[in-house]
Amino acid sequence: MSPVQENTRVYTPTELTEEIRALLEERFAFVWIEGEISNFRSPISGHYYLVLKDENAQIRAVMFRNQARSLKFLPEDGMKVVAQGKIGVYAPRGEYQVILDYLEPMGVGALALAFEQVKRKLAAQGVFDAAVKKPLPFLPQRVAVITSPTGAAIRDFLKVLGRRFANMEVVVVPVRVQGEGASAEIIKALETVNRHLPVDVIILTRGGGSLEDLWAFNQEALALTIRESNIPVISAVGHEIDVTIADLAADFRAPTPSAAAEMLVTEKELLVSRILDLRKRMENRVKGVLKKYTEDLERTARRLRDPRKRLADSWMRLDELSGRIVHAGQLFLGNAKRMLNAEKRTLHAHSPLRFIPAMRQEKDFIERGLVRAAGMYLSGRKTSLSMLGRQLQDLGPLSILRRGYSITLTVPDRNVVRKASTVGGGDLVQVLLGEGGLECRVEETDVTTQLDRLKAEDC
Repeated sequence: MSPVQENTRVYTPTELTEEIRALLEERFAFVWIEGEISNFRSPISGHYYLVLKDENAQIRAVMFRNQARSLKFLPEDGMKVVAQGKIGVYAPRGEYQVILDYLEPMGVGALALAFEQVKRKLAAQGVFDAAVKKPLPFLPQRVAVITSPTGAAIRDFLKVLGRRFANMEVVVVPVRVQGEGASAEIIKALETVNRHLPVDVIILTRGGGSLEDLWAFNQEALALTIRESNIPVISAVGHEIDVTIADLAADFRAPTPSAAAEMLVTEKELLVSRILDLRKRMENRVKGVLKKYTEDLERTARRLRDPRKRLADSWMRLDELSGRIVHAGQLFLGNAKRMLNAEKRTLHAHSPLRFIPAMRQEKDFIERGLVRAAGMYLSGRKTSLSMLGRQLQDLGPLSILRRGYSITLTVPDRNVVRKASTVGGGDLVQVLLGEGGLECRVEETDVTTQLDRLKAEDC
């Protein structure tokens, strides 16, 4: 028999989960929960997933992207928080969780915690390092002030600046300095000034307020934009006790807007006083130098003689030197003329015209000797050539053939027959004579040498 009674309801997992979901959501529509964050993660979707736990239990929680955007801080593992949300059931895994709408840290405000988180992050990136900050120019000519045009900060700034250096040009760039979107306006204003306004310094300022009022100046994006500015930035946000992320990232921090104006320029009165002091010192120095030169001139004048006496002595000395120069010139010219005449006589005595006839006779004699020697040389060479020709003719093969000798050639190769053994009976041979030739057929060959034959004849 089945243990399930006839009227008992049997649930499917889906049905039971839906029943549990309805009970939980009806019983715990909104709950406040306090605990420690663990297993925090934030995927690319922008949702926050975490676990809230105490010493004895834990519960999963999720904060979706739309609610997470409103948080001023980033949750971290180990952070104690107070959260508000509603209980929900995640059916695919059969788990319940808290769907969070609100989250704040315990013991410290959310804004203060967010401030410290941004500060630590930017400090680690070197945004606050003194080495990357730009110096302020001396006596800038044009200044851009990014602030609210209706606030007290711009009035205080202009009042101090007008008293200290009234002729400085100020360009006011109006922005919102508080509320939603204020930080984005300030960033855009900084970028616009860098791209389009030829200014020497940028002043970023507003009056005092609470941490929430100053929150637009605590954004990471604004700090990075300040650091990327090509123009030096002075941050004068709030009162002296207020310190913002913009103050830390700026090239210089002024505690108040009035202090920013004082920092920007040296007092005009001090500069004028300094110039007057330098002018007086220069006048005294020039007077002293002129007095010394006057005294030196007077002493020199007393030592001077009548210049006309020195002039007369100079004229006499000039006349004397002129006479000596004229006499020396005449002596020099006389000696030069004598030397020139001597050189002329020497050149005449050694004139080449005197040697030309003798050299011409010598040339003719040598020419005739060369002609005779060449004729004799050619005649001797011609005689030697004739003798060599006759010798060559006597030694030539035709002369030998005319003396009764002959040359035997094989047919058809026309090789010279030097041994009887190179031909055989019946071979054709050609015999060359002194005049003409013969074609013969070998009947018989005799390999006996001519020497053996002569010896046989002698016997």
